Amino acid sequence: MEGERVFRQIHIDVARNATDDFNPFHDRDKWQRLPGNPFGGPIVLGFQLECLAEYLVTCLREGAADTAGPGLPYRNYQFTFAGALRADEPFQVTVRPTRIEPTAGGVPLRSNRVVVRKAAGLVLLGQVRDSPAPLALAGEPLPAADLRMLSDRSLLPDGQWFHKRKFMLNSNAKNMISGSLADQAYYFDEIENRIHFPDLFPASLISCALLESAHATGHDFYANPMVYTAHHISVDQRLARGLRSNDSLHLLVKAAEPAAGDGGGLGRAEVAQQRHRCLGLLAGRRVLFQAEVLLAPLQAISGRARTGA
Repeated sequence: MEGERVFRQIHIDVARNATDDFNPFHDRDKWQRLPGNPFGGPIVLGFQLECLAEYLVTCLREGAADTAGPGLPYRNYQFTFAGALRADEPFQVTVRPTRIEPTAGGVPLRSNRVVVRKAAGLVLLGQVRDSPAPLALAGEPLPAADLRMLSDRSLLPDGQWFHKRKFMLNSNAKNMISGSLADQAYYFDEIENRIHFPDLFPASLISCALLESAHATGHDFYANPMVYTAHHISVDQRLARGLRSNDSLHLLVKAAEPAAGDGGGLGRAEVAQQRHRCLGLLAGRRVLFQAEVLLAPLQAISGRARTGA
């Protein structure tokens, strides 16, 4: 999995357009309007890097001719952002060989470590791990609301969850895949009747929901920019493989709550962070994914970013 890769600005534009991500950090002009921005140019989307990681892990597992038996229903993506990656900045991705461990039920647990680095240091590190139950937001109760009656960009009656409705589109997924430097044909091929939405494409729409939620409360994206410090996402593989174009996805993001730093990456221990609980629900209140995302104010990590981004 070694080898140098580069994201161009067109890749960033394609990925943010595919996911409706309007964060100024990724805009070729607006990044300059962020006071004290240490990154020196537009940066790659966090979910863009994660989609590439998902693709490379999948390819490695298939290429290794894994004969350990049937997989587990949930795939968990746990990533920490140690820095930022700019357009035109070379980087490398390392995916460690699959580690296989037995579980109590006799079904093997597979996991892979992923590291993204550039010349100046680490960008992303984490793990992709299968499990019999979701590891992110384990036991999180579903909000008591009728999804069919929810308006787009609205608060649920409890005042805690913001609702964003999106629709699965093959074209948007293809663009996200291509923008992430992955192989579009691996996931979609009309002639071969292949429709395979990546796990992290629906989850990448979390960014749009968070941005629209913040915008609805009057958040100033220029005066108080926020950056991701960590993602923990659990995807139900059974539902993900059944997604089709025009399927409705209900994104629910909960109001921010304080989260302590984890001592590493951009979200080091002394940085005050915000945690958002996020859910992706399909028709019938089926949970496609559940996630925790952590963010920190740019000003709080800018000193670190100058040396580690």
